[in-house]
Amino acid sequence: MRKPSPGMTVAEFLDWDSGDRTGAMWQLRDGEPEMMAPASDAHGMIQGELGRLIGNHLADRNSPCRVGVTPGVVPRVRSTRNLLVPDLGVTCAPPAGGATMLDPVVLIEILSPSNARETRANVWAYTSIPSVTEIVLVRSTSIAAEVLRRQSDASWPSEPQYIDAEGELVLESIGFRIPLRAAYRTSGVRA
Repeated sequence: MRKPSPGMTVAEFLDWDSGDRTGAMWQLRDGEPEMMAPASDAHGMIQGELGRLIGNHLADRNSPCRVGVTPGVVPRVRSTRNLLVPDLGVTCAPPAGGATMLDPVVLIEILSPSNARETRANVWAYTSIPSVTEIVLVRSTSIAAEVLRRQSDASWPSEPQYIDAEGELVLESIGFRIPLRAAYRTSGVRA
């Protein structure tokens, strides 16, 4: 694996050849490339199921919005040194053919015990993206989620909305509503 230069920029990161041929995913945090561990079975199933449900919803509504799996997004804070990779993203911008998702409106992370600290750090970076209106953390070990929704004054709440196994996941920005349990259909996770 080729060692990256310290303080790498997003442009350098996008041109960087890690030499890794395992198919590992990387993100750039504060100028340092971070290899991301492969998703656990439950994590991957939740990600796939939720992506399918959102994608079907958007298609059924003939929406111009699109859902992407592991899109690269650039937070406004230290934007030249950070390119983060959420599990799912929704954008209503037309395809631009670039390396990152433009103008995401919803970003979703599947929260695994092994990466909770890094994932929560990403969430706060996502709040700096002007187009983002909702951020969702979906747990991978129990049926539960947290939703942060940008308020009418453009601020973020101090605490997320917590959803348990009996609750509904609502994404107001795209008119999406499902029982939270539906996202776990193929995961093997129980309440």
